[in-house]
Parts: sequence; structure tokens; C-alpha cells
Amino acid sequence: MMKRLLSVIVFVLLVVQSMRAQQYDLLLKGGHVIDPKNKIDAEMDVAVSAGKIAQVAKNINAKNAKQVIDVTGKYVTPGIIDMHVHAFNGADVDSYIANGLTSLPPDGFTFRAGVTTVVDAGSSGWRNFRQFKKQTIDKSQTRVLAFLNIVGTGMYGRFEEQDTSDMNPQQAAWMIKKLYPDIIVGIKSAHYWGDFTQVDKAVQAGNLANVPVIVDFGEHDPPNSIEALFMQHLRPGDIFTHTYSYGPKVRETVVDENQKVKPFIFKAQQRGIIFDVGHGGGAFSWRQAVPAVQQGFLPNVISTDLHSQSMNGGMKDMSNVMSKFLALGLSLNDVILRSTWNPAQVIKRPELGNLDVGAEADIAVFSIRKGDFGFLDIRNTVLKGTQKLETELTLRAGKVMWDLNGLAAQPWENELKK
Repeated sequence: MMKRLLSVIVFVLLVVQSMRAQQYDLLLKGGHVIDPKNKIDAEMDVAVSAGKIAQVAKNINAKNAKQVIDVTGKYVTPGIIDMHVHAFNGADVDSYIANGLTSLPPDGFTFRAGVTTVVDAGSSGWRNFRQFKKQTIDKSQTRVLAFLNIVGTGMYGRFEEQDTSDMNPQQAAWMIKKLYPDIIVGIKSAHYWGDFTQVDKAVQAGNLANVPVIVDFGEHDPPNSIEALFMQHLRPGDIFTHTYSYGPKVRETVVDENQKVKPFIFKAQQRGIIFDVGHGGGAFSWRQAVPAVQQGFLPNVISTDLHSQSMNGGMKDMSNVMSKFLALGLSLNDVILRSTWNPAQVIKRPELGNLDVGAEADIAVFSIRKGDFGFLDIRNTVLKGTQKLETELTLRAGKVMWDLNGLAAQPWENELKK
């Protein structure tokens, strides 16, 4: 009787010891980790516990994890931040972006591209942000942050975006500082047909709320000076989006007609102006991007300008836009930097875009396909490339949200054993 009791006690102790040993919920093992913030570019394992990064190190003992996912030969990065999207999806058929059909529900388009955080680029203003929060932000598994449009009705339509009486810096700043400082990261100025009035009101709001301003400076006829924009109106830390757009009749370009980057562009970047890709359906041309990169003018941030009119054209998704910059000659580390840690710093969210121990476990796992690929711009011209990022796995707060090839799954035959 005593021997049997001792055996039971030993068994229980072994079970308890085993359970204690399994200190991690999940272990990504054997992958190549790229974490620009922490200057990691090496083969390492990543352990996750309670939705947080628990450890990043070489050869973490697999026995300490409840689930082990073999990611050998793949790249493990912080969850991607797409800093320019339009996610205020709704059913107002009279609206362009705000609560309209052109905006997209984020969860359907983020995780499959390795994206765990998006920043809506001014779809809503101070009048309708609460609706956006209620029907999109609060309902999404993707982390959704936002730039607040300086126009109260947001991006409802081009005519509404010209209404200077609806551009209220005080109301916009109040909404950020008093109501939603955890969600709203900046102010948006876009699509204004006049002078610098809208930009200046956006900057005024940015000063009041201590947040950056992102500017879509298109649609001026004749074009306004972007040198004046960078040097006289914007502040260091403010953002110029659609950097490689080509539409010289309505917007001054960064590369001149002789394929030379204008000298003041480099000076503006040195001054602290942030250059964002903002690919979109009409704002990325190889005739701008290729000579710019060749001459050393690189974007600070890679982003998609995701909406229904961009995803089926040259843009496609974030992983495709990132692959374009591989084709332009950037290293994978440079591409990941501009898609994780750089945007996190721009929007003043240093807890994002990295694999710090204790950070929320937002993780992307990519493979790099080798082959003969063609990358389209918005003018239907193609640049050839030999490698392409493919999203294998996306974790949001430690939960698997996308699994392309069943890396995190069990063989179906295991079902027969139950």
C-alpha cells in the first residue's frame, strides 16, 4: 500500500515538474530573426507566453514550450505596421472613404500580409471618428490606430475636403488629447485644391495635441511648392505621403524630368521630414522610385494606402509592396526596418514594431520565394525581380491569425487517435 502511495506521489511530482517546465505557450524554433530595433539579424528562437514575447535567444529548449512551430529556413520579424490604410468601411454609398465602400475592413487584408497594426490615414475627422471607432476599431482583431482628418467630416468627398470652415484645429486636438490619445496618433491633411491653408491648420492641431501631421499634397493646379511645404510649413517629424507619385500637373515630384532627385529633398529628409511610400492606386511610379533609390533617396516608411481601388492593381498588399523594395535593391533588414520600427517611432508608439521581451507578441513569419517576378506600378509598367516575400504565419498578441501552410497545425491523422 505504501509503495503504491509513493508511486502516485512521484508521478504527481513529475507531472507538476513537467508542467512547470512548460513555461512557454508557443515557441517559434529555427527561424532567422530580424528585429531592427534590437539589432538582431541572426538565427534565433522566439518564445511566447500569455500573449507576450517571453524570450528571444538561440536554442531555447523545446521541452519548455507547450507548442513548438518549426520555422527553419524562414524569417521571423515583428508584426508589420502598415502606416497608411483606409479602414473606415461602411455602407454610405454617397461617401468616398469615410464610412464608404472604398474603405476596407482590416482583418480581411492584414494578417495574410504579415500586418498586425494599421494606421488609418485620415478617413474620419472629429465629427465622425466615434462612428469609425465603434464599427471598425472596436470590432477588429487587427490593432487599428488612426490619423484624424483636419476636416471634420473626414474623407467624405472632394468637395467636403475643401471646406475651410470644417477644419477645426481645436476640436481635432481636443479629441486626441482628451478622448482618444491611445488610438489617434496624428493629423491628416489631404486633397486640398487651394494654398497651404489646410496644411497650416493641420500643423496647428498637431502642435496643440503634440502629434505629427501626415500630408497628401496632391491635386493643386498649378502644383504648390513641396520645397516650401518641407522647409516652411511642416515640422521635423511630420510626414509626406505618396513619396513616389508621378502626376506633375497637380503635384510636384521628388525626381525631376531629368531623372534627378531634387537637392532639397535630401535636405528635407535631413531636417526630419518623414517620407512615406503610401503606394495606393495612383501614387507609386517606377519612373520616380527607381532613380530615387539609385541616388540614395530611400523612404523612411513603407506603406500601402490600402483601399478597394488599390488592392487589385499594382499595390496588392503589404508583403508585395515590401517585395518591390527588395527588387529595388534594399536589403531585407532595410525593408523590415521601414515596415516595423521606423513607423512605430514616427507614430510615437515605441512599444510596437519590435520583439522586446514583455512586448505584445505581434509576429510575422515570411518565406522568400525565388524566381522570375514582375512588379507593377500604378501606370501599368513593370519592374522585374528575383525574390518575393510570402507570409507564412502571423501572430497577433500570441494568437495565430494566419497560417498559410499549416505550420502551427497538427497532422490530420492525429484526429483519428482521439
